[in-house]
Amino acid sequence: MNTKAVVGGGTVCILAILALVMGMLVEPRRIVVREVDLGGPRARYRVAHFSDLHYKGDRAFLRRAIDTVNALDPDFACFTGDIVEDAALLDEALAELRRVRAPLYGVPGNHEYRSGASPEAIAAAFEATGGAWLVDATASPDGAAVLIGLAQYPKEFIAAATGGPRILLTHYPETADSVGGARFDLILAGHSHGGQIRIPFLGALLTPPGSGRYERGLYRTPAGPLHVNPGIGTFAVPLRLFCPPEVTLIRL
Repeated sequence: MNTKAVVGGGTVCILAILALVMGMLVEPRRIVVREVDLGGPRARYRVAHFSDLHYKGDRAFLRRAIDTVNALDPDFACFTGDIVEDAALLDEALAELRRVRAPLYGVPGNHEYRSGASPEAIAAAFEATGGAWLVDATASPDGAAVLIGLAQYPKEFIAAATGGPRILLTHYPETADSVGGARFDLILAGHSHGGQIRIPFLGALLTPPGSGRYERGLYRTPAGPLHVNPGIGTFAVPLRLFCPPEVTLIRL
């Protein structure tokens, strides 16, 4: 018997089991806060960015995510799509989103359309915070910053939205490559989930179409700095490994 092979195989099995336990039971519930500084000492805004709740009924976990947003005390918060996969759970998810203590602005993701979630109910919840649900629309939290909500594809209205800073909200990171030469001070996106499962030093195992080369974190693009939030929930498989749920604080 090859003792080394047996020991080596046993070690691999143990590591695989540990990774599975971490990926299913630990990391999906470990909400982290990351900070991105784009303004330096002259930063004017504190923006909380979160995305992709994919709420499946764990209200205590969602409440903890919202508490994390509130603890950052942002000037306003931005959500970049995918509240639920099942419209029957929408009211519960919106009840928690109403608890955001800063104006909350958001754009729909693909699952808002797939689930048949009520756009009217979503808009009412975001408006209750002092924010807005931006479906190919714009808003200004303070009369200066301009938030541009792009629902699916680049629209002509983005060029007409003037002011500063200009912040583009979109679900799909790849949108940063197709905005027709427009420039923004910040682009916020989700959708990628950071891959959910990441290989150290290599990156995401897989990302969904619409992510392009943008997995998670900050990227420099011709259209401006792009931040991709890896999301709060999971899709397809209830796993996260080396990619915990995240709320991001951006200073702009």
